[in-house]
Amino acid sequence: MENENLFFERALGRINAIMIALMAAGCVVAPLAAGWPGLAGFFLGSAVSYFYFRWVREMAAALAPGAPPPRKRLLVFLLLRYAIFGAAGYVIVKYFGISMLAALAGVSVAVAAILAEILYELIYGGT
Repeated sequence: MENENLFFERALGRINAIMIALMAAGCVVAPLAAGWPGLAGFFLGSAVSYFYFRWVREMAAALAPGAPPPRKRLLVFLLLRYAIFGAAGYVIVKYFGISMLAALAGVSVAVAAILAEILYELIYGGT
């Protein structure tokens, strides 16, 4: 059991590191491709992606066996999170002139980091 926990902690550490590297690389490339609206969109999208990944990880830890029961406020927030993120994204893109494509690329940072971790495990997992 302890080996499994160590495995997951290492994987989560690699995912966080990959996300930060992708965020940094995207913040360098986005202004070259789309100017400041691209930089702002990618930065905000990747920040949302990073914090959303952390919230999901905390939610999974809260639902683990032996964990204290989650607070009702947390459950309400988890139910409303999609509406909150959708409304915030609409306001940011509509009223601040931020690039929608760059924001969508930023939101994809967590998915890209998880896919990179899967490839890492497929290549180096057996050693």
